[in-house]
Amino acid sequence: MMAVVFSSRNLFRVWGVCAVAALAGWSVAAGETRNRQSLKPVSAFDHLKDSSARSIALFEEAGRVIQHPRCTNCHPPGNRPAQGDDHRPHQPLVTRGEDGMGAIGMRCNTCHGQANFDPAGVRFGVPGHPQWHIAPVEMAWLGKTLGEICQQIKDPQRNGGKSMQELIHHMAEDTLVGWGWAPGKGREPAPGTQKEFGALIQAWADAGAACPNS
Repeated sequence: MMAVVFSSRNLFRVWGVCAVAALAGWSVAAGETRNRQSLKPVSAFDHLKDSSARSIALFEEAGRVIQHPRCTNCHPPGNRPAQGDDHRPHQPLVTRGEDGMGAIGMRCNTCHGQANFDPAGVRFGVPGHPQWHIAPVEMAWLGKTLGEICQQIKDPQRNGGKSMQELIHHMAEDTLVGWGWAPGKGREPAPGTQKEFGALIQAWADAGAACPNS
């Protein structure tokens, strides 16, 4: 194992980079609203008697979360995550690394701690979670249509080997997924709540897990 030794000067530089990156904007642009839009409840789709049509409609509603920047920024097709509502390349320049947690010398936890860091007096905080990392490249969502993402997340070869029940559990209860609804200072949260999102995914699966055509 390679040891990485930081001098006090290097540590100062690392934290300086983190601070500058936080101020530079892992966030919505200044002046944008941060209203948490609601998700339709599962009951709103009860009028759809055709199971395929109902399943697709449920997934399209859940897709408002799946395609939200709080989710897609961490599901990039390349080796660099995105940030902001406009999917800007992550600053500072970081790469996926072999385990999705960054390259040697610039690991995700260099800047991202156990929880969000939202100090007083700054507009934007630094997101945090104990397992902060980029999703595997096989699970890339950014730039894909909702139909493509739907087919992808059902495929164990492209969803981390998850069964449908494991996928539902991941969407509904995983705390890193849940970060999307509590992203810290300066970031718009995903629509609704994780519980509402999980209910939509469960109902989608129960109705046959049909996918949109596009």
